[in-house]
Amino acid sequence: MSRTILMVDDEERMRVLIEAYLKHEGLNVILAENGRDALEKFKNNHVDLVVLDIMMPIMDGWATCRELRKISNIPIIMLTARAEDEDQLLGFQLGTDSYVTKPISPKILVAKIKALLKRVYDEDSTVKKNIYGGIFIDKEGHEVKVDGKSVYLSPKEFELLYYLIKNKDIVLSREKILDSVWGLDYCGDLRTVDTHVKRLREKLGAKAYLITTVRGIGYKFEVKNDEKGKHFMGK
Repeated sequence: MSRTILMVDDEERMRVLIEAYLKHEGLNVILAENGRDALEKFKNNHVDLVVLDIMMPIMDGWATCRELRKISNIPIIMLTARAEDEDQLLGFQLGTDSYVTKPISPKILVAKIKALLKRVYDEDSTVKKNIYGGIFIDKEGHEVKVDGKSVYLSPKEFELLYYLIKNKDIVLSREKILDSVWGLDYCGDLRTVDTHVKRLREKLGAKAYLITTVRGIGYKFEVKNDEKGKHFMGK
C-alpha cells in the first residue's frame, strides 16, 4: 500500500523538490502552500503523514498543527529555520512527532518520513491487542481505551505507551526510550521523554500508576502494580 504525504510549505521550490524525492520512493504526495490550504486538502483526501513548515502566511505551522490535532492523530514532521530548544519543545507539546531544521537535506527528510511511517503503521509486531488492568491498546487500530473509554493519544504518545507495554517490567533509560521511540537521529534532549510521559500519565488517568519512575534511570511499565493483577493477550 502506497502512503500519502501532505507537504505544506509556502516555498514552491521546496514543495516541488520534496515532491520529486517522495515520488521517487513510491509515495503519493499532496501539496499545500499554507495552513488553511493544508487543512482543506487534509479533510478532502486520505493522508498518512504531514510535513509542515512553521513560517507560512495566512496560517502558520503552529496554528495548523493545533487544528490538525483537534481532528486527527496523523504523524506530523515540522520544518523550521530555527533550532532553539524552546521551539522544538513547543512542537512536541502540540503533538509533533519529529522536527527538521532548515536548510533541509531532501534525502534526510525522506529517510525520516519513511522511518516514521514504518514506526506508526508497521503491523509486524509482537504486541497486537493487550489489556493491562483496564488499559486496552490496539496496535493495528491505533486505539487506546482506559476502563472502556477511548483516550486520544498523539502518534508519539501512542508509540511511547506501546513501547513501554512491549517492554513491560523492564527498566528503560531515558536514552533508550528516546532512541527507540524518536529514532537515533533525533537531536532533542531527554526532557522530551519526561514531557511525553507526563502527558501520557495525565491521559491514562487512574491507570497512570502503571508507568513507574525509576529514579536516576528512567521508566518502567510495571504490570504487578495493577491491583487486579490481570493481563491477557487478546486474539
